[in-house]
Amino acid sequence: SYSDILIEREVLMQKYIHLVQIVETEKVAANQLRHQLEDQDTEIERLKSEIIALNKTKEKMRPYHGNQEDEDPDIKKIKKVQSFMRGWLCRRKWKTIVQDYICSPHAESMRKRNQIVFNMVEAESEYVHQLYVLVNCFLRPLRMAASSKKPPISHDDVSSIFLNSETIMFLHEIFHQGLKARIANWPTLILADLFDILLPMLNIYQEFVRNHQYSLQVLANCKQNRDFDKLLKQYEANPACEGRMLETFLTYPMFQVAPVYIITLHELLAHTPHEHVERKSLEFAKSKLEELSRVMHDEVSDTENIRKNLAIERTIVEGCDILLDTSQTFIRQGSLIQVPSVERGKLSKVRLGSLSLKKEGERQCFLFTKHFLICTRSSGGKLHLLKTGGVLSLIECTLVEETEAS
Repeated sequence: SYSDILIEREVLMQKYIHLVQIVETEKVAANQLRHQLEDQDTEIERLKSEIIALNKTKEKMRPYHGNQEDEDPDIKKIKKVQSFMRGWLCRRKWKTIVQDYICSPHAESMRKRNQIVFNMVEAESEYVHQLYVLVNCFLRPLRMAASSKKPPISHDDVSSIFLNSETIMFLHEIFHQGLKARIANWPTLILADLFDILLPMLNIYQEFVRNHQYSLQVLANCKQNRDFDKLLKQYEANPACEGRMLETFLTYPMFQVAPVYIITLHELLAHTPHEHVERKSLEFAKSKLEELSRVMHDEVSDTENIRKNLAIERTIVEGCDILLDTSQTFIRQGSLIQVPSVERGKLSKVRLGSLSLKKEGERQCFLFTKHFLICTRSSGGKLHLLKTGGVLSLIECTLVEETEAS
């Protein structure tokens, strides 16, 4: 609309005014630098004239030396021997210094540090290759399949499974190229600024890790479709996959930032002197990665716990409102046998539903931090909460873990 065009025009005018101000500022700075250069040229000419005058004065004060050709031959021989001796002594001294440094703890530490860097480059190269296979052998072909006339998978499911895998691959390709450029300048290895490139991608990893469990669930649901499962097996048969499944490639980014880079930085710092120029930068990168690792671990735990609770809640026919509490943490599940309680030949009253005298009842139980659920399984595999005592509160109870086998 016209109003939008007016707003865009106003924004462009503001940018234009800002750029004009920058140009004017640069012109003033250029004039100042030009004046400084002229002053320095004048100073250089003055210093040159002073040096010429001083050289002339020295020439006048220098005593007269006879022609070297008239020098005694024995003196020439003595000077030549002295020159050889001085060269030999210097070489021997330098060799001793080099040998002492090679055997020193500092040199050993630097060798280990360099080896860590070389191993990191190889590991990064392998990781980039894994991401390349994930994107080019699975993500992009599945996008094309989702756009076909009879798509075996929807675009939403492709996005849910792979999320930002392609972005992660591009970022790590940049990181890998930076590492190779640093290795080209060996023995000078400056790595701290590369980790500054790595730190901004941590939020992208955070989203990937948060989505990982859900992506595997979506993939499992998509595999129920025969057409998709057949297509996926064709992709997995690609020689580049080396017999690995899609789930394996989706798991690789989960263990890259937190364990791999943190361990690498720990090893680098262990062999980096305290006065090293990169010490503080590497420590900062390590602290950021450790902080992200803790956040990712907590988020993954919370997300998996919520999904586990919802999965259990969906299996119960009557539903269970207490499982919608996000602070309710799942501990374990399993089957327990409820035996009849018999007193004087009669069936006594029990809290957990009625039982016949001849039959034991198998109950499917779920243990949470705040409640204990007891369910019966119907012939169709559905779970039903016991009408009486199906939900036991554990808020005022203390859970004791029996570690001994007995």
